[in-house]
Amino acid sequence: MFNVIDLFSGCGGLSYGFEMAGFEVLLGVDNDKAALDTFSHNHEGSKTLYGDITEITREDIVNLIGDKEVDVIVGGPPCQGMSLAGPRQFNDPRNKLYLSFIKSVSDFKPKIFVIENVPGLIGLFKGQIKDSIISELTELGYHVKFQMLNAAEYGVPQLRRRVFFVGVRNDINIDYEFPAPTKLFDHEMVTAQEATSDLPLLGEDLGEEIQEYRIEAQNEYQKVMRDKSLRIYNHIGTNHTMQTKKIISLVPEGGNFKDLPEELRETRKFNVAWTRYHSERPTSTIDTGHRHHFHYNENRVPTVRENARFQSFPDHFIFKGNKTQQYRQVGNAVPPLLAKQLAESILPILKKESDLIGISNPR
Repeated sequence: MFNVIDLFSGCGGLSYGFEMAGFEVLLGVDNDKAALDTFSHNHEGSKTLYGDITEITREDIVNLIGDKEVDVIVGGPPCQGMSLAGPRQFNDPRNKLYLSFIKSVSDFKPKIFVIENVPGLIGLFKGQIKDSIISELTELGYHVKFQMLNAAEYGVPQLRRRVFFVGVRNDINIDYEFPAPTKLFDHEMVTAQEATSDLPLLGEDLGEEIQEYRIEAQNEYQKVMRDKSLRIYNHIGTNHTMQTKKIISLVPEGGNFKDLPEELRETRKFNVAWTRYHSERPTSTIDTGHRHHFHYNENRVPTVRENARFQSFPDHFIFKGNKTQQYRQVGNAVPPLLAKQLAESILPILKKESDLIGISNPR
């Protein structure tokens, strides 16, 4: 079994995918306590380290993981400063958090690393951030590749595009290839309705913290999501005002604020405002809040559990903290099903390298 540490881990979607692929997750590091509570609850046997990663040392990590070898470091440095959604400044300190990731790679010299970030990073500041990541890690002795991946092409019911950097240590001398898009379930892409139609429709009832499944799984995706889970958690509705419900009711499937009467279009000034998911398509990228995207059928925002389904978190993965914190954890995460396929694409390299070491150093 190969070991992983997860930096900027959040609730641990990226490392959970590695765990699903057979890796041992040693540690999650983050400055969000509620997210680390979720990480601890769902990564059995893993340690967590709470704090500012720019101040965390190699010794801090070693004190928790002991002398275990770190085979892989994964992480998604916070991307607010890099996102296309907000003001972008090259001197934004959030743009330099990736240097802390690079420092950990330098400290532990893992065989492989994986960095995840928003698509805007590639062209940001004429590619300076991207080029810096590649040059810094190349100088540390890694062969680095990057590629944009759309989660919907890997069995996740969400049109979520992210860039991934994967580096393999030069002495391993094995080339890495990103996983090709794959059809995991019944259709080319899993739709919003296929992802969640077995979950209780809440209507005027906001739901309970723990609920029973009322119907059988309707498709292969739902069967996978329900595996190892006897009940439903984090499926609590939002108590909207009557005015909000009325506005949502005016938006058709797949529509947004442009479908509203002119006097209502300015109520929320965002290009994704009042977006209703379409039942027969994957969702758009879910965000970290819960105000602008609405259920394909009901006049409300999706629950935390529905968003978790759109992210491919299994139902036995339970989110901790208050509801706002839970929404943020789900929205910030790497979809575990996509992460699992990345992990599986890395596994042959580690196994081959391990076999070669075994041959050259017989016991």
